[in-house]
Amino acid sequence: MSAPTSPRLVKAGLVLVDPVSAQVRRVVALQYNPDSLKRSLQPRHMGEGADSADALRLTGPAVETLTLEADIDATDQLQFPQQNATAVSVGIAPQLAVLESLVQPTSEDLLAANALAASGTLQIAPMESAMALLVWGAERIVPVRVTEFSITEEAFDTALNPIRATVSLGLRVLSVDDLGHAHKGGGLYLAYLQSRERMAGKAATAAMDALGIGGLP
Repeated sequence: MSAPTSPRLVKAGLVLVDPVSAQVRRVVALQYNPDSLKRSLQPRHMGEGADSADALRLTGPAVETLTLEADIDATDQLQFPQQNATAVSVGIAPQLAVLESLVQPTSEDLLAANALAASGTLQIAPMESAMALLVWGAERIVPVRVTEFSITEEAFDTALNPIRATVSLGLRVLSVDDLGHAHKGGGLYLAYLQSRERMAGKAATAAMDALGIGGLP
């Protein structure tokens, strides 16, 4: 049992939201928080050849990409088989299947699209997936699209069910340019951007002499 004064461990995870109703479909908490989160921001500016008056103008939010690795392990659960019947029977296959649903249409959607095609429908709209939100603490809740997804299954039980794996995720943050200001995800992106602006406001400003100069020439 943890000490009553020990801090509560907050887990990173993903929330899958219905893109139309904004209702939460599923919450996926990562078993272990990743050791690192790689972030890359590509600024969007006027580009080469722009008029000198526009050299400092930004055309929209920076394109932010995220990369992380998450470990999933059933070893501890298998030590107590009576309390963890699912892990005993199929290992971590259910957790992996949930993550795979981020990039797979459902079989129901595929069958429905096939039925429309068989009935002679000329134009079938692409299948719309749930909107994924990356939750990395209360100050970082952002809509994302999965751009890369890989699973390395590292250990198996006697029935070849995976019991340990590493999942690599590449994510692209969806901004108001992608979703629009009226979309629920667009509002969440703006809240995320505002939280970053508040963080920037807490950073101390250095004096000019810290740079070895007394002022600008």
